[in-house]
Amino acid sequence: MDGKWGAMSFRFAFSEKNMNKIKIFQVDAFTNQIFSGNPAAVCPIEEWLPDQVLLSIAAENNLSETAFINIKSSPFLIRWFTPKIEVELCGHATLASARVMFDEFLPSGTNEIIFDSKSGKLKATKIDNLIYLDFPRDTPKYLHPLKEINEGLGFAPISLLRGKDDFLCIFDDEEIIKSMSPNFDKLSSIESRGVIVSSLGTHTDFISRYFAPQSGINEDPVTGSTHTLLTPYWAEVLNKTLLTAYQCSKRGGFLYCELLKNRVLIGGSSARYMDGELQLLHH
Repeated sequence: MDGKWGAMSFRFAFSEKNMNKIKIFQVDAFTNQIFSGNPAAVCPIEEWLPDQVLLSIAAENNLSETAFINIKSSPFLIRWFTPKIEVELCGHATLASARVMFDEFLPSGTNEIIFDSKSGKLKATKIDNLIYLDFPRDTPKYLHPLKEINEGLGFAPISLLRGKDDFLCIFDDEEIIKSMSPNFDKLSSIESRGVIVSSLGTHTDFISRYFAPQSGINEDPVTGSTHTLLTPYWAEVLNKTLLTAYQCSKRGGFLYCELLKNRVLIGGSSARYMDGELQLLHH
């Protein structure tokens, strides 16, 4: 196609009457200040777009997670996309979504919201400046050592466990966790959503990091959903049900965890960074 006419066709395709506008918010989760915690995009929509379009939006946002909430459904249906795939559960993007819904779409004074998802019903409760997520508990199971994980991490954990989605590697020195520089090519070949590394913490009950190159995220800054596996593990080790946690990525984030019978409460702060609008062609 001739360059001149190609440019004209492109401009016509994006004329105002063909535009589909969607609100977008960006929230830093598990922190009380911007530029830390885990950033998530939140897109409230009134009808579902094709999955490939949702995935394209997530890839364009280039954040670890973009949440889409159907605000016309009851309960509100939520879905999460990395730049590469749809995932069945995401904590930080759910916390970010709850913050946006409390601020923008629910009556003043509302302190509880129910989401429906591929992981079932999820409740978010606002208490003062924190939002607590009520997620299904993930029970860790012990495994024999795996050479691929040891080579990928560069260290051999003292214990290896597996939950529904992730491997959990336990270490006895938090400095190993903080200094770890994994081989992401090796980790990307491991069949799981990702790999959690964790140890006891100096200033919190435990610390962790999360590597998920197979899901399109080499290292996630702060991961709420991994704490559905971490909380039951450390609750048993420490013989307590209320725990504090720190995910020691470069951005870092604090979490407040409570183990219930079949659920885990995961609490954190949030900081709104950006409000905007996406402009898409009709599909």
